[in-house]
Amino acid sequence: VAEAWGGGQIALSQPAPRGAELQGSSRLFLDTADVAEYSVHLPLGIFYGVTSNPTLLERAGVECSVKALRELARAAFSLGAQEFMCQAWGEGVGDLVERGRQLAAIDARVVVKVPLTAAGVQAAAVLTRLGVRICTTACYAPHQVFTSIAAGAEYVAPYVGRMTDNGVDGVAAVASMNKIVAGSGSRTRVLVASVRSAEILGNLAALGCNTFTISPQIARELVGDPATIKAAAEFEEAARRKQENSRGNMGFSI
Repeated sequence: VAEAWGGGQIALSQPAPRGAELQGSSRLFLDTADVAEYSVHLPLGIFYGVTSNPTLLERAGVECSVKALRELARAAFSLGAQEFMCQAWGEGVGDLVERGRQLAAIDARVVVKVPLTAAGVQAAAVLTRLGVRICTTACYAPHQVFTSIAAGAEYVAPYVGRMTDNGVDGVAAVASMNKIVAGSGSRTRVLVASVRSAEILGNLAALGCNTFTISPQIARELVGDPATIKAAAEFEEAARRKQENSRGNMGFSI
């Protein structure tokens, strides 16, 4: 992405910290299968990758096939995504494992999602032994995080908004999940999904969560705060006035 803005780095006597150092352990994903949204949001430079699932494919009018997901992954990677998550589908363990292997073969940066059902957990365990990167998904309870860790999942995706819809304190549940990972010493990441507002994201980040996947709508909220937009407009207007004044004072009298 940086190459599009003129290439080389600026030489500084005191080098600025690298972006990765400043980002710490945080990762933000864009949750959509709409390529048009990739073009809008990935160039912002804040997204680590893209997540998808069969529901999002259907919503975007994309075929649920390995071929279609390969094209989505290519589109995401071409715009700077470092990872692409897509979900395996099938009637049983065998189908999930075979589909997972096919998806993983697309690219080493692909992470395969499987639901936290009995078949999904078994498939996750098999796939991790085969070297496939796994994200367990549709997590609704803290104990499922421990299950995901035991299965060797790289990510586990709890649905904070849907948990709240079900009468559970979603924020508190996700905070507990994060503590389970920390307490186990695991490197599994809690990938918070079904985030309904930028405010919820901020609240969970304050509780120690560092990995989120968000819809394009929430992505727009992150860079669309009305007070910030108003302040930026005022800055620009002040700059314009100062430039006009400077041009008016360029003459010299002798």
